[in-house]
Amino acid sequence: MPIDGTYLKEAAGASLEVPQDVTDAVRDVISDVRADGDDAVRKFTRRWDDVDREDLRVSDAEIASAREDLSADEREAIDHTIRNVRRFHEEQREHIQSFEREFQDGVVLGQRIVPVECAGVYVPGGRHPLVAAPAMSIVPARIAGVDRVVACAPPQPDGSIQSAQLYAMDSAGADEIYVAGGSQAVAAMAYGTETIPGVDQIAGPGNVFTTEAKRQVYGHVGIDFLAGPTEVLIVADESVDPGLVATDLLAQAEHDPNSRPVLVDLDEDHARAVTEALHDQLPGLRTEDVARECWTENGEVLVVEDRAAAVDAANEYAMEHLQLMVESPRELVEDLRNYGSLFIGEHSPVVFGDKAVGTNHCLPTLEVSRYSGGIWVGTYLKTLTHQEATAEGAADVAQWAARICELEGTHAHQLSAEARLRDD
Repeated sequence: MPIDGTYLKEAAGASLEVPQDVTDAVRDVISDVRADGDDAVRKFTRRWDDVDREDLRVSDAEIASAREDLSADEREAIDHTIRNVRRFHEEQREHIQSFEREFQDGVVLGQRIVPVECAGVYVPGGRHPLVAAPAMSIVPARIAGVDRVVACAPPQPDGSIQSAQLYAMDSAGADEIYVAGGSQAVAAMAYGTETIPGVDQIAGPGNVFTTEAKRQVYGHVGIDFLAGPTEVLIVADESVDPGLVATDLLAQAEHDPNSRPVLVDLDEDHARAVTEALHDQLPGLRTEDVARECWTENGEVLVVEDRAAAVDAANEYAMEHLQLMVESPRELVEDLRNYGSLFIGEHSPVVFGDKAVGTNHCLPTLEVSRYSGGIWVGTYLKTLTHQEATAEGAADVAQWAARICELEGTHAHQLSAEARLRDD
């Protein structure tokens, strides 16, 4: 539906539609990896990463070396994030329950919560190798009870995985770590190669090629969801310092030129002050070029009449990160329903969820939050139902099942049901 408000700055909308050349290129990669296995992974690693590496699996010696590359303070920062992510996802797991009970005389129904056997996680490299990303995808799998967690990440120019990422992947609980990036890594985990095992579920963020590969292998394996560049929508009013709002918009703008930072403001003067503060802060960023391009091309500023209109706009945008920088933010929460993760109040910036607090930062973008959340323990769990009937219970169910079968014309089904009817 149309968004009610006045745009001070508007940008073209984003879409999950993928250019045909990307779709075709990814299809070729998947086909080659299925046919040639490790050789294809090495070929594409040479072509796109300019790295020639014979052994795709990371050795214990490489993991130890990565650990030594980091200071004690650096390791503690990573460990702290992993601990917080583990605590939050353990709480999630506690609230997912199996059950079994007798629903009618002689008929017992139930469900079991069972983890997938083998999960593959992709840890992106790119412009900024994300050190918190391994915790977000590996820890939930471990908490879910997955037997085997396989992780892939692209190489640095020297053929290794960036030390902080590698330490985080190992500390988060990956059983095996492989040097493979992009669509070839997804294809390898989906179909298996001589070295990289095939998995049941693939999760983790990545670029357009990684995402398109996940789309193409879905069905053969499960995936978490499809996602694009990061997004943030901040609902703000004059009660919050404009400079602070600007800082939080730029924190997401620096990710990628294609990121989407959006401000929905309840006061036009405040919105203009935020925009002015943002432009003042840009020259001080070491990531100015990316953040400036992102804001110029994709930044939006919408002024709305009241809090209800702000809620409507947020629900319509259905963005990855939704941040409430308004007076009494809790009053808005109940009516908000489309977002990946919600950040309530000016002291709860997106960066906390991205890096340290414990909620997951692998979240849906491009309006996918209309029907899906982000990675959680349930990403790696299956809900399996079961039923058991006594002879008496079966006789009661059989008469109803047989009637439905007769209506459908499914005769063999009908006979199966009627075989449980009792003569007495």
